[in-house]
Amino acid sequence: MVARRRAQMVEETRAKLIRAARTAFAAEGYAGASMDDLTAEVGLTRGALYYNFGDKKGLLQAVIDQIDSEMVARMRAVHDRAPTRWLGLLDESVAYIEMALEPDIQRIMLLDGPAVLGDPSRWPNQTACLRTTTQTIQALIDEGTVSPMDAEAAARLLNGAALNASLWIAAADDPHAVFAKAVEAFRHLAVGLLRTGD
Repeated sequence: MVARRRAQMVEETRAKLIRAARTAFAAEGYAGASMDDLTAEVGLTRGALYYNFGDKKGLLQAVIDQIDSEMVARMRAVHDRAPTRWLGLLDESVAYIEMALEPDIQRIMLLDGPAVLGDPSRWPNQTACLRTTTQTIQALIDEGTVSPMDAEAAARLLNGAALNASLWIAAADDPHAVFAKAVEAFRHLAVGLLRTGD
C-alpha cells in the first residue's frame, strides 16, 4: 500500500513537472524557461526535477515524448478514417506535416528539440514511427499498390521527407505558405511509389 502510494506520488510529481515545462517551453522556449520558476510554480523543488528527469534536457525529452505520443494518436486516427491503406499512409503523413503549424509543436518539437537533443531522425520515437511506416509500405507492396522495393528504404525516405517538410515549416517566416508548397511536393514524391501498369 505504501509502495503504491509512493509510486502514485512520483507519477503525480512527474505529470506536474511535464505540464509546467510544456507550458514554459512553448511560451518562452527551452533556453528562456527558468527551472526555478517552473518548479516554484507547481510547488516543487529543483531536487524533484533532478530526481525525476536528471536535468532540464531530460525534462525536455519527457515533454517531447508526451507531445509525440499525442501526435501519433492523432495520425493513427487520420489513418484509420481513410478508405484505403494507401490513402491512410498519405493522409497521416500530411497530418504530421500540418502539425508543424501548431505553435507548441513548432517550438518544442521542431525548433528547440533538434537544437538541444540533436537529429530528430535518431530519436527513439522516430524508430517506432519508421517501423510502422515500413510495415505499412510492405503491406502495400504485398497487395500490389506500391512497386516492389525495399520497404525500409521507402519508409526512411518518406518519413524523412515529412520530417524535413515539418522542419522547413517551423523555421519559415510564413509557415502557412510553406505548408501548401511542402504538401504539394510531398504528394508528388509519394505518388512515385505507386505501382503503374507493367
